[in-house]
Amino acid sequence: MLFGLLNLSFWGDVIALLLLTHITIIGVTVYLHRSQAHRSLVLHPVLSHFFRFWLWLTTGMETKEWVAVHRKHHAKCETIDDPHSPQVKGIKKVFFEGAELYREEAKNADTLDRYGQGTPDDWIERHLYTKHSVLGIVIMLGIDLILFGIPGITIWALQMLWIPLFAAGVVNGIGHYWGYRNFECPDAARNILPLGAFVGGEELHNNHHTFPTSAKLSIKPWEFDLGWAYIRLFQCLKLATVKRVPPELKDMPGKLHIDLDTLGALITNRFQVMARYSKEVLLPVLREETEKANSAMSRALLKRAKTSLIRTESLLNEEGKRQLADIIDKHHMLALVYQYRVRLQAIWSRTTVTQRELLEALQEWCRQAEATGIIVLRKFSISMAGFATQKN
Repeated sequence: MLFGLLNLSFWGDVIALLLLTHITIIGVTVYLHRSQAHRSLVLHPVLSHFFRFWLWLTTGMETKEWVAVHRKHHAKCETIDDPHSPQVKGIKKVFFEGAELYREEAKNADTLDRYGQGTPDDWIERHLYTKHSVLGIVIMLGIDLILFGIPGITIWALQMLWIPLFAAGVVNGIGHYWGYRNFECPDAARNILPLGAFVGGEELHNNHHTFPTSAKLSIKPWEFDLGWAYIRLFQCLKLATVKRVPPELKDMPGKLHIDLDTLGALITNRFQVMARYSKEVLLPVLREETEKANSAMSRALLKRAKTSLIRTESLLNEEGKRQLADIIDKHHMLALVYQYRVRLQAIWSRTTVTQRELLEALQEWCRQAEATGIIVLRKFSISMAGFATQKN
């Protein structure tokens, strides 16, 4: 039985490994992450328990521990209390030791009590999955040996490494360090290169941190969320019910007045609104100022200014803050549209005023923006009257 009951070729073993780890990834992203941690969908009890059982076999992870650590990550993101922020602990630490950081935080009883509420607490969870978490991966080793023979040891070892490498290292590490940002969420989360087959859509990390309670992680037309594809399949099979997806900002042609519907759309879709403001106001003014610059040094400074102008100020390092201050000091037009961006953000940040007061603040913002004489700012202000939230 050197090659096990299946007696597969080398490539057969590779395909089997990819299939086994693929199921694990789907279990993590659909069950642990979207269903348990964020409650963005409800899974049928049969499917939910299948994933619980499979993750017990292939990772030894306990639902409550994983959920608690992840929720704390969101609650304390990019602070010293974040269990695995590369911005705080360093990218090398999180990438290479992400699994160790997870295990360390999972031992914190306060974390489990505060952030682990609502996870499974039935007889089998208490007496098998939690009490004998190591037993599952030992059983998996036996299954791999029986099915694949001696190569099963390698298959099992790679199964055990898959989540620590891709989930802990790639998503928690690289996903907060390198990549592109669709939205300026308050933390450093980024979307990284398409790795859907390996991490099930979790590579769309900036999208997720912007809309953490959404069952769907893809936003742009070119982005593919493999986990969402499985959720749609489960929906068709009556095995899943989606509770939330990202709001969509739409335009209502012909609507000319800022009203409470406009205010609601602005607040609900504030990240999309800010992305549009950067695209339609900040960047065109930046290009115009760059073209008018009368020295190579000024042009070089302005070309480097894009990130500083659109990034949430709390995420800028000291160099970025100095660069931003320099640009604002030397370029009046950029300073003005940047200030209007800050003022627009401040409207939805006010939590102690009435809805009517917020509406009046938005209307006043629009009046003043249109009075500046800056064409792109005036066009954006006028277009805001037509903002509405797409019903999903």
